[in-house]
Amino acid sequence: MGKLSPFLKSSKLPLPLLKPSPSPQPPPPSKPYLPSSRKPNKKQKTPPPNPTNPAPLFKSPSLPDAIKTFDSIISTHKTHIDPNAFLHSFSLISSPQDSHSLFTHMKQKTLTLFSENKTLTLKFSPDRSTYHILLNQACYSPSGEFSTVLKTLDLMAQNGFPPDRISLDLAVRSLCSVSREDDACQLVKECAVKYSPPDSFTYNFLIRHLCKSRVLSTVYKFIDEMRDLANVTPDLVTFTILIDNVCNSKNLREATRLLGALSDAGFKPDCFLYNTIMKGYCILDRGSEALGVFKKMKEEGVEPDLVTFNTLIFGLSKAGMVEKAREFLSVMVEMGHFPDTITYTSLMNGLCRKGKALDAVGLLEEMEERGCSPNSCTYNTLLHGLCKARRLPRALKLYEVMKSEEMKLDAASYATFVRTLCRDDRIAEAYEVFDYALESKSLTDVTAYSALESTLKWAKKIKG
Repeated sequence: MGKLSPFLKSSKLPLPLLKPSPSPQPPPPSKPYLPSSRKPNKKQKTPPPNPTNPAPLFKSPSLPDAIKTFDSIISTHKTHIDPNAFLHSFSLISSPQDSHSLFTHMKQKTLTLFSENKTLTLKFSPDRSTYHILLNQACYSPSGEFSTVLKTLDLMAQNGFPPDRISLDLAVRSLCSVSREDDACQLVKECAVKYSPPDSFTYNFLIRHLCKSRVLSTVYKFIDEMRDLANVTPDLVTFTILIDNVCNSKNLREATRLLGALSDAGFKPDCFLYNTIMKGYCILDRGSEALGVFKKMKEEGVEPDLVTFNTLIFGLSKAGMVEKAREFLSVMVEMGHFPDTITYTSLMNGLCRKGKALDAVGLLEEMEERGCSPNSCTYNTLLHGLCKARRLPRALKLYEVMKSEEMKLDAASYATFVRTLCRDDRIAEAYEVFDYALESKSLTDVTAYSALESTLKWAKKIKG
């Protein structure tokens, strides 16, 4: 009997429902291969059915019809059915309760096969993947009752297939996919006591979902409960998820506390974790603290990677410490990490923020000499910086390069460029930039027109 993947998605599982017997000339399939609802082209002959992708077996969630169809199929002596595929097909459109009822009916039926003057009587024997079909359906329903999930788990245990870690992972992922995180937490706790605790992948998957959808106190409460119930404790990945979450919410004090808790738990921060903390300081424009994280990283013997240097250079440039950031270009090369587009664009952004747009253009030349290709973000950063520095002739030259490369304008550089042109009384060119923004699909019509209209009103007001 074919196994179903534990991570099956209800929208993707085209399983064949019937398998022809090894007779030399099998009769054409009848009931399982229903005619397609799509109308054939009058100019072409209707193609034969594709046995690897049969038409849907069920068009109605009616339980009596499903039972009737099943009984009809097993009465066909020269074909045999894949019960898992049959049950899965029905579960795609039915309620969990009806799928359970069909499952019970299928278990009670026998299948009689005739081959070479022999009669063979078989009975449907569910395997673990069969129960996973029912479990997935019970979890995947957004409005489903949690009792149905527990009923399916109990059914598995009663029939010799107690839920294992794969079963739990399937259930947790299905519940989280339909925003049933509270049910997922309850399920994990109950399974940890009655059947099997989650493995680290399932545990951290749920922690990550909780961080996105619940307050931090709820996440901590779940962690404490799992520690008390089944001695399931956070690992390095768990701490990284938590630290990333608090850094994104700009709660660096909590990130520092978690870093201490990580050390107390016997874990050593790795490069990814240091990068995560460094990113948190960069979000808050605290370049000095980001530099301190880098120094701490080196003291602990953790080797920085390209992401480390790019994060640090971005943070220092954003915080106005662009000269300090430039020093790390040679440092990263010495350590075998060569500056890429992100590195140079971050430095250009820092120079433009300091009003040194021409220095940023010089950095563009250095970048290209080293074989590093600028992208749309690089050019938009320079265009915005040149306009802010009132270097319109250089901005126009850069804009022509962008047009020749068919690069898109972002909203900030477009608005600044148009404003600079209107301030210099170059209205026709501003309209041309507006046309290019629409033609290149850089911006929506509303966004591009609104920026141009407000700029024209501003220019008219200051002139008169």
